[in-house]
Amino acid sequence: MKITVDEEKCCGAGQCVLLAPDVFDQREEDGIVLLLEPEPAADRHAVVREAAAVCPAGAIEASEIEAREIGASENEAGEDA
Repeated sequence: MKITVDEEKCCGAGQCVLLAPDVFDQREEDGIVLLLEPEPAADRHAVVREAAAVCPAGAIEASEIEAREIGASENEAGEDA
């Protein structure tokens, strides 16, 4: 799973932080979402989907990463080493 956030859309409601504080945080000055973990572990996927669903501004997008994308990323990482 890959998470993206749109800071321009965020209204600072904080529902994402309440549901998944290890994945999301908020800026001190204005409450805008901060993404702490763009690719959360599998055990966090359900709660991250819920956070995206309850976001009143629709500022969170959760997309699934296909297995071949993961494999390609691992191959590219190995080539750079």
